[in-house]
Amino acid sequence: MWNSEITLEDAGEKAKPLGHSSLPAQNQRADSWTVLLADDVELFIELEKSFLRRAGFNLLIAQNGREALALVRERRPDLVFLDLYMPEMNGDECCREIKSDPDLASIPVIVVTHGQGEDEMSRCREAGCDEILLEPVSRQHFLGAARKFLQLDQRIAPRVDARLLVRFGPDESILSSYSINLSTGGLFLETDDPLPIDSPLNLEFLLPGPGKKIRCRGRVAWLNSSGRILKRDLPVGMGVQFLNLTLEHMEALRAFIHSRNLTPTW
Repeated sequence: MWNSEITLEDAGEKAKPLGHSSLPAQNQRADSWTVLLADDVELFIELEKSFLRRAGFNLLIAQNGREALALVRERRPDLVFLDLYMPEMNGDECCREIKSDPDLASIPVIVVTHGQGEDEMSRCREAGCDEILLEPVSRQHFLGAARKFLQLDQRIAPRVDARLLVRFGPDESILSSYSINLSTGGLFLETDDPLPIDSPLNLEFLLPGPGKKIRCRGRVAWLNSSGRILKRDLPVGMGVQFLNLTLEHMEALRAFIHSRNLTPTW
């Protein structure tokens, strides 16, 4: 069930307090997160709403770019989907306005377009959008994008502070850096040279105490880059998601996290 479905007309009456954070707090449910959908085609809006309905997000609706920009300024959603072509203001123009505002720039923006030409793709990239989805959009890709930018999967597991030396690399090349925090779902690596989002990684690190060595595959899930800080309490670096932990390694991580007995921080 939807928790809210609010348009520009009633946003003023139902506006939540400002103070947006693009990455919601630890263990928040999907019904705590607000997603803005902006598209002038009602059929696409209904389709996108159905994709999100089961996830239980709060929903804001805009019929054009100007309405979308006004809602972003008023409501500070956690994630924005914009159609590239809309009346009054196109999606790339709206995105550019959002990203040029220091108070809004950390809000993830995904532009949806049916065009695959280099002109359309360049417009989206130059506007500063965080991702591009091509129509027709499958439910899997649509929800996958939402989960990635809201960090839903990673925040389900408790996370504790842990400064561990981590060896990692996309292929045979081996780099090393220190983690800042850790969960059974992933870790945050401090590095001045973060890899692109979705980069595959081989990971290896040693858990203190029993000295259990963890080896697994992973992927770069999100970035805290020098040009765009998403989490001000974390240094420049990258959030890494574990992909193929063995049951033995999963249990070792759980035991380590339990032994720390700390409040989750991410």
